[in-house]
Amino acid sequence: MSTTRVKFCGLTRARDVEAAIEIGANAVGFVCYPGSARYVALETLRELAGAVAPFVTPVLLFVNAGDDSVERALEAVPNAMLQFHGDETAAQCARFKRPFLRAVRMADGVDLLDCEREYTSATGIMVDAPAEGYGGGGRSFDWTRLPAAAVRSKPLVLAGGLTATNVGVAIAAVRPFAVDVSSGIEESPGLKSVEKMRRFCAAVRAADLALETQ
Repeated sequence: MSTTRVKFCGLTRARDVEAAIEIGANAVGFVCYPGSARYVALETLRELAGAVAPFVTPVLLFVNAGDDSVERALEAVPNAMLQFHGDETAAQCARFKRPFLRAVRMADGVDLLDCEREYTSATGIMVDAPAEGYGGGGRSFDWTRLPAAAVRSKPLVLAGGLTATNVGVAIAAVRPFAVDVSSGIEESPGLKSVEKMRRFCAAVRAADLALETQ
C-alpha cells in the first residue's frame, strides 16, 4: 500500500512530541522563527529533540535566519532536516549542506514546476496557501493548481488548512508524498490535541487504503 507520510509541525511540548510519534508521525517540526506563536527557544529545542524517537525526522523551520541561528539549532538537533519559509535563495538554503524542504506559497502566478527547477537541491517542496507574513495561515488553497504527480520531479509535501475532515480529499486530489499539519491538530497555538492528532493520522491511513483499493 502506498503510504503518505505525516508531519506534525509547530510542536512546543515534549509530551506532544512523544504522543505524535506514538500515534504515527513520520516527522515532527519545530519552529525556530521568533515571529511565530509556536516559536521554541534553544533550551526548549534541546528538550524537544530528546523526545524524538529513532527513525522519526525532526524538522527545523526558519524564516530568513542568520547562519549562526541555524547552526546553533543544528547543534541542539544534529540529525534535523531544515525547512525554509522566508526569502532564501536556492544557494542560501543549500549552504548548510543538510537535507532541506523549500516552502512555497501558492499565490496567483506561482508555478510549482518552476520552483522545482529553481531549488534543484531541495529534498522536497512544501506547498502552502498564501498568507500575510511568513509561515502558514491555517487555510487551504485550490489544489487543482498543482501539476499532476506524474510530472512533478520532487517529493511534494502538502500543507495549508489540513484537518482530519479534509486530508483524505486532499490526498486523493494531490497524491502528495507527505502531508503537513499544525493548526489542524491544536487546542491553541503550539499546544497539540492528542485526539486531533490521532484522528488526523487515521484519516491519512484511510485515504491511503481507499487509493489502494481503487
